[in-house]
Amino acid sequence: MLRNAPTYELFTVLIIVSVIFIAIAKSLLPKRFNELVSVLGHSNYLKIYSREQKFFDKFDALLFVNFILSAAIFSFLWLHYKSEMLVPSIDELFKLVFAIGSFILIKVLVERLLGSLFDIDKLIDQYLFQKISYKNFLGLLLLPINAILIFSYRPPITVIYIIVILLMLINILGLISTIKTHLNSIKHDYFYFILYLCALEIAPYIILYKLFFSF
Repeated sequence: MLRNAPTYELFTVLIIVSVIFIAIAKSLLPKRFNELVSVLGHSNYLKIYSREQKFFDKFDALLFVNFILSAAIFSFLWLHYKSEMLVPSIDELFKLVFAIGSFILIKVLVERLLGSLFDIDKLIDQYLFQKISYKNFLGLLLLPINAILIFSYRPPITVIYIIVILLMLINILGLISTIKTHLNSIKHDYFYFILYLCALEIAPYIILYKLFFSF
């Protein structure tokens, strides 16, 4: 009896949806898209577009959808890396998309609420814009990585962990960039800033990490 070959239609659909969202974002604002791609080497993107930020930005929203889909696919691949047949599950992928999207959106809403309570809305808005920008950049990186892992190359688990570490480093670079930008505001209240880091930047990811592996 022939062994059933794994089917990747669901992965293919999600990747095509991500590509469509990226293409729409690039067609709407091609200059901004090109500057976002080089955000690691140049801070012009963050300086220019943080001033033009709106509560709902179509460009960021389109790329954010790609980030959530790409992060969910990569999380699924990581969780099931040892599986001989990597057959995507609609239910599990939906849960990952919902969990990642809800986690980030709730975190953003809590940070905006704190900004309003402490009357630092402008500072929080700029901070959130920088974080979302780096997440959107990560989404652009994850799309080709996912495609290679699914359709082309099955690397050793060490490579997967290296990819995870690199993604974390990029996220940390984004945080460092934000700290440097607002250093004058932070240095007057180091205690509150450290408290903020522990409560809203470190603790939630530790909880997410534990939930991720429990899931």
